[in-house]
Amino acid sequence: MRRRPLARGVRARLLLAVLLAVGAALAALTLAFNVVIAGTLSRDADDVLRARAADALALSRTADGRLVVGEAPDEGAVDRQVWVFSNGQALESPQTRPAVAAAARSLAEGPARFLVVPDADTRLYSTPVIRNGKRLGTVVAGISLAPYEQTKRTALIGSLVLAGLLLLVVALAARWLLSSALRPVARMTEEAAAWSERDLDRRFGLGESYDELTQLAATLDGLLDRLAASLRREQRFSAELSHELRTPLARIVAEAELALRRERQPGEYRSALETVIRSARQMTRTVETLVAAAQHEADPARRSTDAYEPATKAAEACAGLAAERGVEIAVGEPAPPLRVGVSGGLVERILQPLVENACRYGRRNVRVSVARSPTKVVYSVEDDGPGIEPGERERIFEPGVRGTAAANGAEQGGTGLGLALARRLARSASGEVEAMPAEAGARLVVTLPAG
Repeated sequence: MRRRPLARGVRARLLLAVLLAVGAALAALTLAFNVVIAGTLSRDADDVLRARAADALALSRTADGRLVVGEAPDEGAVDRQVWVFSNGQALESPQTRPAVAAAARSLAEGPARFLVVPDADTRLYSTPVIRNGKRLGTVVAGISLAPYEQTKRTALIGSLVLAGLLLLVVALAARWLLSSALRPVARMTEEAAAWSERDLDRRFGLGESYDELTQLAATLDGLLDRLAASLRREQRFSAELSHELRTPLARIVAEAELALRRERQPGEYRSALETVIRSARQMTRTVETLVAAAQHEADPARRSTDAYEPATKAAEACAGLAAERGVEIAVGEPAPPLRVGVSGGLVERILQPLVENACRYGRRNVRVSVARSPTKVVYSVEDDGPGIEPGERERIFEPGVRGTAAANGAEQGGTGLGLALARRLARSASGEVEAMPAEAGARLVVTLPAG
């Protein structure tokens, strides 16, 4: 069974980590402080013992080769613990506990040394009395360790209380800091939980990035922008697909219903089937164009191809219509050769509706040229037909809209979708299709990134 973590939230885990780190540091400092205090107090006790032994040595003198002890100024002090031994006899001995007296007597012989009497909480120090190179006796000084132990206990309790208070202050400060720092995350979480799939324009909006969290918010806003753009492309693709297919589907249904309404002559059935085939081909081309645009928007990887080849293929695709209309198509080859930064198939799909439109409206000639601007490849499709009215240069790119020339009967068979699809494809490739002024006829210009 998988164990659940003790602290599930980021805030709780960070707070726990801070407290553990600070607690470990405070424990180490408290331990070091008390070790230093204990060492200092031990050295102070030793210094007091040495001072007392030195005072006793200073008061001692020799008489007839024997050690004589003088009277000290603080002879009556209760805490004065000094023993003077000579030849195994105690020349001076304070009133004290038997255990301490026995320990002092054990130090009457031997070198200078310290001894702790645990039962009496007393520390002893012995030093030999030497005169003229001869040892005459031993001075033993004692001191009670109770005040030093009390000081150590006080220092320990005080350091523990101080460490606890510091840990509490750090915990409160860290909790406040973490709450303040993670408040934007909590806000982002609440906002994101309240959003739906229709809230494409909502963003976290924490302002200019100044720390890691606001940078995260800005990064997520950028990701949401890209996701929203992708969703809008899908929505636009669905809407355009339904819009573009509505007319040919309606024509197919109408022709089929009309043909089935009553018995007709074979020629009438043939005409109806030809209309259905034209509408189906138009639907196929519309779907292929929209799918190509969607694929290019979804995968805008930079490609490069010869700029002249797609123009010739577009002209070849319209050769049948040109022959039917008695129009000659001329494609000018650029010198030197140019490369366009879009796949050749996409360029051909953009140019074909324009060349087809020129063949429908042109009287005798259609000319396709390829040129280079500083950063673009420019395709120009010109015809010698009635031209485009200045006020219609934008409207003809709207789906289903046909210009004045078509309304006057200059062209039959068009649906008003080709130019709209061509512009849709060009814009998906960071290009554009525009109707430009011309001295005679119409001039449609396609600009695409250079390869």
